[in-house]
Amino acid sequence: MKIESVDFFYLSMPEVLDIGDGSQDACLVRVQAGGLAGWGECEAAPLPTIAAFVCPMSHSACKPVQASVLGQALNDAADIERIGNLVRDRSLDLLQAEHTLSGIDMALWDLLGKRLSEPAYRLLGYPRAYPKLPYASMLFGETAESTYQKARSARSLGFRAAKFGWGPIGLGTVQADVEQFQAAREGLGADGTLLVDIGTVWRDDVVAAALRLPSLKEVRATWLEEPFVSGALEAYKQLSLQSGSVKLAGGEGCHNFHMARHMIDYAGIGFVQIDAGRIGGITVAKKAADYAHARGVSYVNHTFTSHLALSASLQPFAGLEHDIIAEYPAEPKSLATDLTVNHIHLDGDGYIRVPESPGLGMEVNAAKLGPYVVDAEIRVNNQTLYRTPRLEGL
Repeated sequence: MKIESVDFFYLSMPEVLDIGDGSQDACLVRVQAGGLAGWGECEAAPLPTIAAFVCPMSHSACKPVQASVLGQALNDAADIERIGNLVRDRSLDLLQAEHTLSGIDMALWDLLGKRLSEPAYRLLGYPRAYPKLPYASMLFGETAESTYQKARSARSLGFRAAKFGWGPIGLGTVQADVEQFQAAREGLGADGTLLVDIGTVWRDDVVAAALRLPSLKEVRATWLEEPFVSGALEAYKQLSLQSGSVKLAGGEGCHNFHMARHMIDYAGIGFVQIDAGRIGGITVAKKAADYAHARGVSYVNHTFTSHLALSASLQPFAGLEHDIIAEYPAEPKSLATDLTVNHIHLDGDGYIRVPESPGLGMEVNAAKLGPYVVDAEIRVNNQTLYRTPRLEGL
């Protein structure tokens, strides 16, 4: 079969707040071929992501992503990898291309799985999928008391692990952060897995990060996530030599395989967190998972949006038995919840499992998307390059 069309849908909450919550808008992708439709989601600002798909050619290494996707054959997994390589070759200087490709790649795996009646993880080469231990992924509260209540709520919902990030953490005094860490541990309980995300607030300041290590060790945090910006490999490595029992985690900012490889090889991290919606899709995420596994670094999915993205993020390491920690969006906006009809739920033991249905196993909820659709148009020299697809097309 050949790829007949690729449609992008810019979705958004009525009001987007200035907080670290990526579930407030969405860039949904539909790919059609052979009478079937596959769905994916880019973890990126929707408008520039769509623009990268349709923009005029700038030069031979800066073509729109659509030039490498539309009309391409899609019959097996090798075709998906081939299409991704075409995009990288022809859109080398289009820096948004990997984000745009990410949603397309997800949709291709979804579509191919439906065509072959197989879950995506099996097409990736895994004979079976292992259960994952999800952590409730949440923002720190504005106060320690708020964080404590959030942690208690997570436990009451069946989560055995929770991660707190962003918010006020790292922006004030060391003591203020200590109180937040202690509140998270107290609310989660002595037996809960506690994870801490700094959201790159210290940029590459190793001293500032090191000042928090004693309290993180005291509350038995499993990891310290993104103390520094992506690419600050020396800072990561220096801190890793001091962090002891608190392993470093990072990698969500990687938007190609080589960035992920460098984090694994040179940053001293214990956990690499890859977002399939940024790195180039499920194909590249699987490559990163294989690389991490071979080098003894635990692979963790990164996702903070819909359950379509959650399913896609689980596929690359579904068959890795001992990489069991998985991010689970615990405070999504209604857009992220409404995006799919079905959701991935915790079982009675607090685990989640990747869907066993064909493709990604998620059904887009067309009936609820109307209020979130953003009316957008991209025009160049009086030519319309993009216009919001009609909802009837869903």
